[in-house]
Amino acid sequence: MSRQLLRNPTTMQRAANAVALTYTRSLASVGSVTMPPHQKRSRQLQQQQCKLTPSAAVVRRWKSSSSLHNNNSAQSQRLTAETTATQRRSQAEALNARGSHSSFDVPARYMSTQKNDNMKCLNVDNINPNFIVMEYAVRGPLVIRAGEIEKELEKGVKKPFDQVIRANIGDCHAMGQQPLTFLRQLLALTIEPRLLNSPDYPADVKERACALLAACSGGSMGSYTDSAGLEYVRHQVASFIEERDGGVPCDWQNVYLTGGASPGIKSILSLVHCEVDDKTPGIMVPIPQYPLYSATISEYGMQKIDYYLDEANKWGLKRAELQRAYDQAKDQCNPRALVIINPGNPTGQVLSRNNIEEIIRFAYDNKLLILADEVYQANVYDKDSKFHSFKKVMHEMGEPYRSQELVSFLSVSKGYLGECGIRGGYMEVVNMCPKVKAMLTKSITASLCSTTAGQVAVSALVNPPRPGEPSYELYNKEKSDVLNALRERAELVYKTFSSFDGYTVNPVQGAMYVFPKIDIPPKAIEAAKAKNMAPDVFYAFELLESTGICIVPGSGFGQLPNTYHFRSTILPQTEKLKLMLEKFRKFHIEFVNKYK
Repeated sequence: MSRQLLRNPTTMQRAANAVALTYTRSLASVGSVTMPPHQKRSRQLQQQQCKLTPSAAVVRRWKSSSSLHNNNSAQSQRLTAETTATQRRSQAEALNARGSHSSFDVPARYMSTQKNDNMKCLNVDNINPNFIVMEYAVRGPLVIRAGEIEKELEKGVKKPFDQVIRANIGDCHAMGQQPLTFLRQLLALTIEPRLLNSPDYPADVKERACALLAACSGGSMGSYTDSAGLEYVRHQVASFIEERDGGVPCDWQNVYLTGGASPGIKSILSLVHCEVDDKTPGIMVPIPQYPLYSATISEYGMQKIDYYLDEANKWGLKRAELQRAYDQAKDQCNPRALVIINPGNPTGQVLSRNNIEEIIRFAYDNKLLILADEVYQANVYDKDSKFHSFKKVMHEMGEPYRSQELVSFLSVSKGYLGECGIRGGYMEVVNMCPKVKAMLTKSITASLCSTTAGQVAVSALVNPPRPGEPSYELYNKEKSDVLNALRERAELVYKTFSSFDGYTVNPVQGAMYVFPKIDIPPKAIEAAKAKNMAPDVFYAFELLESTGICIVPGSGFGQLPNTYHFRSTILPQTEKLKLMLEKFRKFHIEFVNKYK
């Protein structure tokens, strides 16, 4: 039915007027019934069923691009692309010298003359200096070069490959993962309520859609929600957390719906940004770490306190290392919070319960807020590993650890949904001082609210179809297919990279990434230095130009001195992943032979 609406403008016009009239009449017919507002709106939507009647609408049709532009011939485009390809490569190499953006990493085509700079209100000398310092390797210059190569391929530039494989970022759908039907149907019905009249949607999805629309002001997804998100969905999240944690209580008022996990993380880091005793706040971050943390810490002018995961012990964590990092930093800054990523990004480890207990004791003893990044909690593949939420472990440890301050995060971007672009997530604040929580809520109101589409996606995540409901069998099959495929690819990546000479790889216990250590020949290190590049950046750049595979150098995540790594996702679909790994194998052999 949705396709008919799009293909037939007249039908779409009629529907536009009809839904407004029908909805108004429905409101009038139930106005005398006494019931809670959410139930009243839900009944209105169910009664309405969106009957379509005639009306009028406007459909704009754009002219094809060929009539708007004077296009060059294919031969001319190829010549132009080939001329600029070498220039672009050298620019990208300069950008990648340290693996990320810096004040010196500006492409020539974006640089202004000194005279022009002086005529601008803003220049690099009078903007926030933290913006210049901050780095975000996952979308750094190497990725910019990958995008340029894609455009060159489109224009016919000859390369030793025919496609770019973006293994640099955990973008599930971009790498071929299919969306779950249940979530997309729920989004469709809430965004376009006229489809409630269609027989193509199961009854359980319609019931959920009507309840969500009833929770929206005006019964529309186009309205603002409370800054913390729809109360209806926050109740659902609280029930989900209680079920996940075996009955540990969750107060829905401690739940904030966010646009993915990132805005929640940034809001908490901003909250602790306060000098105490004239010392800059410090944030303890695992190394390797997800660059969101280092970038935000730099943006806010705080200090990053590195603690190292134990690569020789499957990227585990020891309290002694936490204490070393804390003691070493406390004279220069005021440690305020401890970031934990479990399952790990980029390292793919899953923390044991004993490890989590050690971390909680350390945080309590040193008065640190725990930030538990648990967005990959559904992505556990190792049969001997299990996800334990920090909240549940804290609760089961009893006092005083049960009172430890904690903020945990979850997102619809990962797990089995992989809905990165919809931007849905939540954070739960636990044991936070009520006055501080009030200040957090106040700060969040400045952003109005997260997107309603993201909030619906969170609802789909935490309130999935149950056994016996019409959508359950398909939902369960699609979910299992996604997780089984990820488990298969995690094993494939681990076994393949482990077979390479000069590679040291830990098993991918969870998450969506592998983080191998690579031995780079001394001559390659010298060649990297000659180009003012970190050796792992040099390796990644050679890989991209030779094979079209885009990865992220380990220096973008942090690593022990004189060690070299890279992060690759396990997200390419199996056949493409096998192709990628074979290209990797051939490249590595040629690279070692070239520089041995």
